[in-house]
Amino acid sequence: MFLNILLLIIGFILLIKGADVFVDGASSTAENFKVSKMLIGLTIIAFGTSAPEFAVSVSALASGSTDVVLGNVIGSCILNILLILGVAALIKPVKIKTNTVRKELPLCMLISTLLAVLFMDVTLGTSGENSFSRGDAIAVLLFFSVFLYYLITLAYHNKETKEKAEKPKFTLGKSIVLVLVGLVGIIVGSEMVVQNSTAIATSIGWSERLISLTIIAFGTSLPELVTTIVASRKGEQDLVVGNIIGSNIFNICIVLGLPVAIFGAITPSSFQMLDIIMLVTSAVMLFIFALTKHKISRAEGAIMLASFVAYYGAIIIMS
Repeated sequence: MFLNILLLIIGFILLIKGADVFVDGASSTAENFKVSKMLIGLTIIAFGTSAPEFAVSVSALASGSTDVVLGNVIGSCILNILLILGVAALIKPVKIKTNTVRKELPLCMLISTLLAVLFMDVTLGTSGENSFSRGDAIAVLLFFSVFLYYLITLAYHNKETKEKAEKPKFTLGKSIVLVLVGLVGIIVGSEMVVQNSTAIATSIGWSERLISLTIIAFGTSLPELVTTIVASRKGEQDLVVGNIIGSNIFNICIVLGLPVAIFGAITPSSFQMLDIIMLVTSAVMLFIFALTKHKISRAEGAIMLASFVAYYGAIIIMS
């Protein structure tokens, strides 16, 4: 138990320091390439901080644990918006650019809704059980290819506009090294936190289901949470928003879609419509808050956190 607690503390230190280095490196990389920090947030940071979720999904599907795959993806997406953006908004109101409200947020809302529809087999009368087939996986991967095309055009447009760029804090080589070192710290730290928290929880008698609902869901989202908090404190708000939007799209399309396309369909045994409804609701809530004043205020952040607590309380009671 003592060793687990010690490794847990070391994991948190790695996670926090890794996120600090990662944000600095990603921000400087954007300045070196003269691309927007929103684009870096949507790509390098979003994909990097979603690495733990991808590792968990591949491992779970390979071992036949389909409930873990779905819970990992849906839970992480809900956590990203309601908990992580909620916390970021409480630290400092999150400003959201007009282009993000018009393009990136609708894409995030669309893919969340698409996933909900693909899982409503019983409701739509297409099957006797709710499942996510290989065909569904290919559909979300095609959506991801459209998203990638959008990112390429965004980068090209940014280059063509030749906006005045900030002087890079580090050289390109050092920036990339910082990104890689920070990413390693984030992934290793989150893995240590998940493994040792699980060991501690098991030793004090928590059930396996409760562990998966809490530690695995929170643990795989720790990179996004810590990176968002660090970026928010540094005033890198484009990185904050880009990280959340990019992570959610990556989670649904790659973390869920790619393993299912490889290993085949999944049919979760403990599927609950509440989870799907909350997934779409959180994306819609973010869009509405951003649409009104192009920012998420502290009050709206508090509403997000209250919604998160209510949802999490419900699933724990129902478990």
